[in-house]
Amino acid sequence: MAERNSIRVEEIHSEKRRDLARLNSWLEQLVGRNGSDLLLVPEAPAAVRVEGALSAIGETSLSGDEIERCVLPALADHARQEYEQTGIADSSYRAEGVGRFRINLHRERGRAAATVRALPSRVPSLEELRLPSSVRGLAGLQRGLVILGGATGSGKTTTLAALVNVINQESARHIVTIEDPIEYEHEHNKSLIEQVEIGIDAPDFPTALRAAMRQAPDVIVVGEMRDPETARIALAAAETGHLVFTTLHTTDAASTVSRIADSFPQERQHSIRAEMAMAMAAMLTQTLIPKKGGGRVPAAELLMVGYGARQHIRKNALQHLHQEITITRKQGSFTLEESLAQLVFQNELSREEAMTRALHAEDLDALLKGKGF
Repeated sequence: MAERNSIRVEEIHSEKRRDLARLNSWLEQLVGRNGSDLLLVPEAPAAVRVEGALSAIGETSLSGDEIERCVLPALADHARQEYEQTGIADSSYRAEGVGRFRINLHRERGRAAATVRALPSRVPSLEELRLPSSVRGLAGLQRGLVILGGATGSGKTTTLAALVNVINQESARHIVTIEDPIEYEHEHNKSLIEQVEIGIDAPDFPTALRAAMRQAPDVIVVGEMRDPETARIALAAAETGHLVFTTLHTTDAASTVSRIADSFPQERQHSIRAEMAMAMAAMLTQTLIPKKGGGRVPAAELLMVGYGARQHIRKNALQHLHQEITITRKQGSFTLEESLAQLVFQNELSREEAMTRALHAEDLDALLKGKGF
C-alpha cells in the first residue's frame, strides 16, 4: 500500500512538472517574440500580445482545467491559497532561463483563465521611455504625494520604476517599495532600496505601509492605491515629510482627485480633499499610443501642484485644475495636448490619431494649426 501511494505521489509530481513545462514553453515563445503578455482563455488557443496586437501561438483550444493545471504550479503558496478561496490570484514567477513574469489567474464563466505579463530584466531609463523631459523632475522632489495615472497597460509601473532608478543613481536615500507583485528588481546604488511584496513580506498594502513608516524611509512607493485605508496612510506619510509615489487608474488630474475622495464616505470627503490639498506634489497621467511604423509611444500630462491647484482641490473646483497646468508650466507642467502635438511634429503620430486621443480637442487643434498641421 505504501509503495502504491509513493508511486501515485510521484505520478502527481510528474504531471505537475509536465504542466509547468507547458507554461514555460509558452513563455519562451512570448519572450522570443518580444511580447508583453501571454493570454490563456478557455475555448481559444494560447495567445501572445506583441506591440498591442494579439496572435495565437497554439493550434488547439484550451479548457479551463488545462489552464488551471498549467498555471497553478507557478503560483506562490499564498497566491495558490488565495485562488482556492476567492478564484482570483496575482503572483510573480521566475521561469529558469526564461525570465520573470507577473501572473493573474482568475475565473470566467466558472472556468480558469490567466494573463501572464513579461517583466523586463532591467529598469529602463526615462529617456528610453520617451517621456517629456520635465517628468525627470519628479525624482528630485523631497516630499509630497506624486500620483501616476493611466489605464491598465499604459506603462505606469515602468515609469515609476524609472523614477526610482533616477533617485537611486543620484541621491543617497532610503527607498521602500510596496508592490503586488514586485515587477522591477532594483539594486542598491547611491540609495538603499527595500522591496516589499504583498502576500510574501506583508499581508496587504495598509499593513505594509504602516510598517514602512516605522523604517525611517525617505521615499515610499505604493504600487497601487487600492483602498481608502491605503490612501489615508499614504496622505499622512506625504504630509509628514516623506516623498510618496503611487498609481491610480485615472486619466487626468481632476479624475485623480475625484477617485481618491469618492472612495471615502461622503462625510469624510471634505476633510480628505483638505489633506490632499496639503499633501499633493504632482499628478502625472499617461497613455501608450500605436505610432507610425509600428510600436507604441507614450503621451502624458503633468500637473505640478501649486497654490492655485491646492485651492481648487480644497474647494472641489476640479474643473479648474486643467488651467493650472498652463500657470505652472515653468515648474514643469504640460498638457496632454502639448505632448500629442509634439508627437505629431516628430512625425510619430498622425494628426487624426492625435485628435482622437486628446481630452481637449480644441486646444490640440490650435497647437497643430500653429505649426501648419
